[in-house]
Amino acid sequence: MKLIIAIVPDIDSDPVSHALTSSGLRVTYIASTGGFLRRGHSTLLIGLEDEKVEQALEIIRKTRAGTVDPNVKRGVIFVLKVDQYIHF
Repeated sequence: MKLIIAIVPDIDSDPVSHALTSSGLRVTYIASTGGFLRRGHSTLLIGLEDEKVEQALEIIRKTRAGTVDPNVKRGVIFVLKVDQYIHF
């Protein structure tokens, strides 16, 4: 099992979370703030099986809004190993 923690700008949170849930993945949304200018961000928590990680990452990459400058980073993604995952 894996846990993806995706920190994305607020503008990207709805389209990304809808695309992930439409693909059958479960997403938990947390409003968060950080960075130099303290702009609004959203933290998405996605628990999933190992074989679905690349699918989820591709959805996140394709769904987020583009930027004019390719050197500007719009978010960060962490993929963590999970020893136990209990859904109730």
